[in-house]
Amino acid sequence: MVCRLLSLLLVGMWGGIPHAGQAAPVDPTEGRLPGSAVGQPGQVDFTRDVVPVLTRAGCNAGACHGSFQGRGGFQLSLLGFDPAFDYEVLAEGSRGRRLNTGVPERSLLLLKPTGAVPHGGGRRIAPDSEVAAILRNWIAAGLPAPRSDDLKGLRIRVEPAELVIAPRQEGAADSPGTALRVIATYGDGSSRDVTAWASYDVREKMIAEVTRTGVVTAHKPGKTAVQVRFLGQVAAVGVSIPYSPAATFDFPEQNYIDGLAAAEWRRLGLAPAPLADDATFLRRVFLDLIGTLPTPDDARKFLADPAPQKRSRVVDELLSRPEYVDYWSLRWGDLLRAHRRYLGDKGLASFSGWIRQSVRENKPLDVLTRELLTAQGNLFTHGPVAYFFIDEKVEELAETTAQVFLGVRLQCTKCHHHPNEVWSQDDYYGLAAFFSRLETKDSGQLGSRFGGPKSLRASAKENPNRKTLVAATPRLFGEETKPSAENSDPRQQLAEWITRADNPYFARNWANRYWSALFGRGLVEPVDDLRATNPPVMPLLLDALARDFASNGCDAKHLLRTICNSRVYQLAPELNPARDADGQLFTHRAPRRMPAEVLLDAINQVAGTAETFAGQPTGTRAIALPDPTIVSLFLSTFGRPLRNNPCDCARGATPDLSQALHLANSTALHEKIVSPAGRLALSLKAGRTDDEMLEELYYSALGRGPTETERVAVRETLAEGPSRDEAWQDILWALINCAEFGFY
Repeated sequence: MVCRLLSLLLVGMWGGIPHAGQAAPVDPTEGRLPGSAVGQPGQVDFTRDVVPVLTRAGCNAGACHGSFQGRGGFQLSLLGFDPAFDYEVLAEGSRGRRLNTGVPERSLLLLKPTGAVPHGGGRRIAPDSEVAAILRNWIAAGLPAPRSDDLKGLRIRVEPAELVIAPRQEGAADSPGTALRVIATYGDGSSRDVTAWASYDVREKMIAEVTRTGVVTAHKPGKTAVQVRFLGQVAAVGVSIPYSPAATFDFPEQNYIDGLAAAEWRRLGLAPAPLADDATFLRRVFLDLIGTLPTPDDARKFLADPAPQKRSRVVDELLSRPEYVDYWSLRWGDLLRAHRRYLGDKGLASFSGWIRQSVRENKPLDVLTRELLTAQGNLFTHGPVAYFFIDEKVEELAETTAQVFLGVRLQCTKCHHHPNEVWSQDDYYGLAAFFSRLETKDSGQLGSRFGGPKSLRASAKENPNRKTLVAATPRLFGEETKPSAENSDPRQQLAEWITRADNPYFARNWANRYWSALFGRGLVEPVDDLRATNPPVMPLLLDALARDFASNGCDAKHLLRTICNSRVYQLAPELNPARDADGQLFTHRAPRRMPAEVLLDAINQVAGTAETFAGQPTGTRAIALPDPTIVSLFLSTFGRPLRNNPCDCARGATPDLSQALHLANSTALHEKIVSPAGRLALSLKAGRTDDEMLEELYYSALGRGPTETERVAVRETLAEGPSRDEAWQDILWALINCAEFGFY
C-alpha cells in the first residue's frame, strides 16, 4: 500500500504522465488518425496537406529527394520549404508521368512509396494509411495548385511549452511518456492540430527521447530540448528531468545571477557546491580576467586580507590592469581573425592596434560593432577596415557577421532553408546584399609584401562583380526593409539594426559569449548557435544578463564584473559525480585547461624565464602576440587557433596525449627549469632554505601554500635526490605537470 501511494504521489509531483486509457498517437504513414475524416478530393490543400505528407514520409529529407541534387532524377525542396517548387516538380515535371489524375492509384507518387513498384527508399507509407488517402484525394481533385500566400503568417505553438518529467527508474515499467500537441495558426487566422504531421527531434538523446508522433520519455536526469518542425516553422520544448524531487539549501545571493540559478537548481533537485576558498578564487579570477597567474605576493596579500569585500575589489583591480588589455585583445583577435595572411604586416598592425585601443578604452560593444560594420578608408591607417579584407566573398562576410555579432549560424541557408530555424535563402542573400556596394582599390602608395595599401569604399551602386547579389534586396531576418537611397551605404542600416535595443540576438550573443569565457561553456552551446531550437539551459538567466548588458551601455567590463561577483562564479570545483557531472548547470566549477598562450606564460612565470619569439622583443608574452604566424611548437600543440574560422571551436580545448608528452619530455621545458637565470637557480644561489623555496614555488604555481602531505613528499624527494639542485628541478617539473597547475 505504501509503495502504491508513493508511486501515485510521484506521478502527481512530476506530472507529464498521460491519463489512464489514453490511446497512443498514431503515425499517419502507417494508419488512420482516430476520428479522422480525410477530406473529399476537392478539399485537399497542397501546402497544408500534401507537403506535410511528403515531409512525414521522409520524401523531402536531405538524404532523399530533398537533397540539393535530388534522387533518381526527382528533387523536392528540402523539408518542404518551397511548396511552389514542389508543385511544379510534381504536377509538371517529367511531363506529368508521376501523377495520373484519371486513375490516382496508378500514380508513381503513390506506387513507389507504398512499395507497389520498386523504390530506392523502400516502403515509406502503408497503402491504407492517412498519408496515402491524402495523396490520392489530391490527385483525384485534379492537382489543385498552392496559393502564393499559403505560408505567410504561419506560426506553430507546442503544448505544453515546457516539460518536467521523472527519469526512468531501473527495473520499473516503462512510462507511457508525455504527448506533445502542435497547433498551426495560418495567416488567415485558421488553426489546425498538426501534431501528427510535425517532425520531432531531441538534442541530448542520452537524457530523453521523442517518438515520431511526439511522445517524450525520460532516460536520465538533466536538461534537453525537443525540436519541433512544421512547414518551415520551428519551436522548442524545454525538457527537465530532475535529479531528485526537491533540494533545499542556503544560497546567499550576491546579485541577480544567484537567485535565478538557485531557482533552477531547486526545480531540478540539485544542490550547489560550497563557495571556493580564497586561493582557488584568486587564481581563477586572475586567469579568467587577465590570463595571468597571481604572483606569490598577490596571493599572500589577498589571503591575509580580512575585508569582506576583497573579492569584488580584486575584480575591479584586474579589470584595470594592462594584462587585461593583452588578454582580451588576444580573444578579440581570435574572434575577428586578425592575421597577416589576410591583411599583411601593416594591415595587421593597424587592425591589432584598433582592437587594443578598443579594449583599453572599454569601447561599448554596440559602438565597436557599428565602427566595424560601417568602416571605409585605408586599410593601413584605419584599423576597422580590415574586417572587410578577411572574407573574400560577400556571402562569407554575411556568414561571419551573423556568427560574430548575432551568434547565429547561417551557412546552411546559402543552399536551402535552415532545417532548424525560420531563416531562408532570402534571409541569407538579403543579409549579403548589405555588402554588395563595397569595392576595394589600391591606394597607389608603395606598400609591404601584401601588395600596397588597400582602400575600401561603399559605391553609390551595387558592385557589378556581385552579380548574384544585385537582384537580392537587403533583408533583416525576415523583416521588411526600406531600400537604401542610391547614394547611401546600406551597411549603416544593417549596423543600426544589429545593435538596436530590441534586436533579439545582439545582447544575448554577447551575454552568452562572456559567460562562456568565464565558465568554459555558454548558457547556450555552441556559443554561436543561438536559435529557437537550441534554447539556453537557464533561459531566464540569459535574458537577465542580456537586459543588464544592454541597459548598461553594452559595457563588457560591467558584464564581466557582474558575473565574477556572483556566487555562482565563485563556487568550488567540488561535485557529486552523479549530479551535473559535466557542469552543464553550473552547480560547481568544472575545471578546464588553461588556453595555450596563458599556459606558456604561466610556465615562464613559475620558472622565472622569458620566452623568445621570432621577430618579437625578448620577454614578449604569448598573450600579447599579434597573430598565429609567429611560430611556436608549444602553442600549436596546445591548441592555439589558426584564425581561419570565427567559431570558438577553432581553439583546441580538449587535452590530448601529445600535450602530456610535450610537458613530460619537452627539451624546451627542461631548459626553462634548469636555466641559470631561472627561479630555481637564483633561489639556490641566494641561499634560500628548502622551506622558503617550497613556499615560493607553491604560491607561484598554485596560488597557495603546500599541504602537510606535500611537505612530507618534498622532504622525501630532497632526501633521495642525487643532488639538491636536481631534486628541486624534479619538484618544479612535477608542479608544472600536475593537473592543478594546468587546469583551473
